[in-house]
Amino acid sequence: MQAAECTWSQFEMLRPLCFKSPTPTTFFSNFSKHFQKSSSDSPFFRCSRRISNYPSFMATISSVSTQKNPVSTPDGTPQITQQPVQVAKRLEKFKTTIFTQMSMLAIKHGAINLGQGFPNFDGPDFVKEAAIQAIKDGKNQYARGYGVPDFNNAIAARFKKDTGLVIDPEKEVTVTSGCTEAIAATMLGLINPGDEVILFAPFYDSYEATLSMAGAKIKCITLRPPDFAVPIDELKSAISRNTRAILINTPHNPTGKMFTREELNTIASLCIENDVLVFTDEVYDKLAFEMDHISLASLPGMYERTVTMNSLGKTFSLTGWKIGWAIAPPHLTWGVRQAHSFLTFATSTPMQWAATVALCAPDSYFEELKRDYMEKKAILVQGLKDVGFKVFPSSGTYFVVVDHTPFGLENDIAFCEYLIKEVGVVAIPTSVFYLNPEDGKNLVRFTFCKDEETLMSAVERMKEKLKKK
Repeated sequence: MQAAECTWSQFEMLRPLCFKSPTPTTFFSNFSKHFQKSSSDSPFFRCSRRISNYPSFMATISSVSTQKNPVSTPDGTPQITQQPVQVAKRLEKFKTTIFTQMSMLAIKHGAINLGQGFPNFDGPDFVKEAAIQAIKDGKNQYARGYGVPDFNNAIAARFKKDTGLVIDPEKEVTVTSGCTEAIAATMLGLINPGDEVILFAPFYDSYEATLSMAGAKIKCITLRPPDFAVPIDELKSAISRNTRAILINTPHNPTGKMFTREELNTIASLCIENDVLVFTDEVYDKLAFEMDHISLASLPGMYERTVTMNSLGKTFSLTGWKIGWAIAPPHLTWGVRQAHSFLTFATSTPMQWAATVALCAPDSYFEELKRDYMEKKAILVQGLKDVGFKVFPSSGTYFVVVDHTPFGLENDIAFCEYLIKEVGVVAIPTSVFYLNPEDGKNLVRFTFCKDEETLMSAVERMKEKLKKK
């Protein structure tokens, strides 16, 4: 049945979730926008599945709208005409994120989701109770733009404990709505159109998108298996007089690589020599398994040219809270705060109070977190090896990258689609994390931020249904 053949009453159930759209025209416009932004566990997403079974609906929802003065059939069905989507040129190359696509397929096929990096277990009670108490205590209005003072102090104290650096919480800490906003504020606040920024591929997809918004010229250095080491000579050749910054993610998503001290020292020397800034995404700093995490800002001469970005979500299994921060010297913080002021202005007040409690957790919490994740990692890594994958080392994060080619599919996207539809397990194709998708066509990413039962069930499905070719 075509979407246009559905009676309007069948869509009516979604209308209150879509801003109470008064007409079919505004409904379809709002539905398209809201559907693409909704998470897989939201009420909107779950309701939308009831109508997504109409074959043409999922194929056309991102590009349809109704006529300005729609003509209805006798049963009240609105006439639908396709129109091209409208988006600024700087974003027109970007599609619905791979995480959304894979999560949608997971729901449709009842697959176990080892793709998107969010835990299927909850964060610690002591942090959630602190959030509840903050709400009850009336801490519910706008926070100060750059952060609740107590939270800024807690961030500075944690940074001192982790790096030995003493920073000013009032002048050098900016609280953001997740690390993704810290990334956006840093790019938009410190990068000018035409500036060159160097990325290490594969990379978190937000990096390229936010740099495109800033008008940056992206240069890419590819990290290759098995160890994903930094090709130093290639990095040296990439730096020019127009290079404004290097963006580093360590521990690294999606590979699980941790940049070694030698690599970081070399990068630091190149940045000092060429007067280049460094933006470091360190959201997985507490998930370092094989070696100690090193914050680049802690190396000699680097703090004054580094923006260090982090968040609460990964360490405390509270990814939906979207609490992040950026640490930088005052002359760089100024640009970050200018952008932040016009992106979100402020971040959730009660959650900042709860995050303050979280960052003051005893060392035993972080030790137990690391121990739990090492056990989960062992289950998944051994399981993937038993299935027949070539598994590459993962020293940090809660991801592991494998070579899927023993199973005979032409590329990573074809393999992941087969894995979902025929096996019932979700992985993420890594080609979306490269400027040149060919560089990632043999690799897929699994996550182990799931409970042990889920991990073992996924492994058993793959053992039963996935065969080498």
